[in-house]
Amino acid sequence: MIMGNNMTTAHPAVGIQLSVGLSALGNTAEQTKQALTTQQNTLSFVSGFIPEKQVWVGAYPHALIEKVPEFLNDVDSRNLRFALTALRSIEAEVRAYTAQFDPKRLAVILGTSTSGIADNEKLLKQYFVNQADIEIQHYKQEMGSLAKGLQMYLGWEGPAYTISTACSSSAKAMAAGQRLLNADLADAVLVGGVDTLCQLTLNGFDSLESLSNALCQPCGAQRGGINIGEAAGLFLLSKETAPVMLMSAGESMDAWHISAPHPEGKGAAEAMQKALQMAGITSDEIGYLNMHGTATPQNDAMEIKAVQTVFQNYDVPISSTKHKTGHCLGAAGAIEAAICQQVLVDQSWLPLHQAGPIDPELDQANYVLNVQLQQPIEYVMSNSFAFGGSNISLIFGTKLK
Repeated sequence: MIMGNNMTTAHPAVGIQLSVGLSALGNTAEQTKQALTTQQNTLSFVSGFIPEKQVWVGAYPHALIEKVPEFLNDVDSRNLRFALTALRSIEAEVRAYTAQFDPKRLAVILGTSTSGIADNEKLLKQYFVNQADIEIQHYKQEMGSLAKGLQMYLGWEGPAYTISTACSSSAKAMAAGQRLLNADLADAVLVGGVDTLCQLTLNGFDSLESLSNALCQPCGAQRGGINIGEAAGLFLLSKETAPVMLMSAGESMDAWHISAPHPEGKGAAEAMQKALQMAGITSDEIGYLNMHGTATPQNDAMEIKAVQTVFQNYDVPISSTKHKTGHCLGAAGAIEAAICQQVLVDQSWLPLHQAGPIDPELDQANYVLNVQLQQPIEYVMSNSFAFGGSNISLIFGTKLK
């Protein structure tokens, strides 16, 4: 848990007052650092998701809350319980911080791609296979149920909605929260994302032949696809300054292909350039770049091209953390934002890139192979790129321009 302070600023940047991130890395800052700075494996080899097949996944290793309040029964799902488990660790501080504001000025914007579909999968199978007379509660799997559930739980009355743009969802939720604050439509916004492991996504990516049969290797010579993970990342944003600020968000849309990115990384480069422009900084001020880095052949190749376009002669330290978390889909941007925030707070380490051989065509990059941070950094960037070319780059910083 990280807390902010009470100084104010007129800068478009907004302060991260409180935050929490739960994933295969664990549920504490120390567990996160340990996992990302050593070669320990944090993924699990499991069965039950894909018929007659075991797969590597980034499963959250701790227990979730066992039940939700009765008034949330209609939207109860593992997805919501994951969100409430994350919220629980900062709930007292969130309620104390937001008590000063009108409930109508408190907003919730979250990202997800699975919502509560996992809870209905077995029932749907029974229905379609046996044509059984089964009552299926569809509210829990509606995309809007996540944000509405947290709004109801907190008793807030401002805007509450869910963004679902595949793998850019939660990063876009953070950008939307920043816009809401700067438009003076809210005094505080709970943003982030939650996605849980389910058969729908694992079988879907398996049908696309995008799942790796081994631990994924972002930019690796033998990379063969992704490992899917689950995560819950929540951030309370306001216009008050904090030790770490959300400086900017750059967004673009390839519209190149339904699932493949533009091969030259044009949309990815545009998103990064827009983020730099909004933050008012130059590319050589970025001390670390958290790649989208899915370990699919096309994504990694185009992202390195985009990085080379934007950073040119500057060897920005880069790494993908998905070999440790799995690809958390709609929650990927949120958990990777939490990682970036922790890097800025600690000022002592960077996340290791995967240790396997790098693709010779992608080896002209400064991959993080030494975790020790050599000098303090002020800004970090996090990339999230989604199906359909929905691209976003976030910049976090400790210093206002």
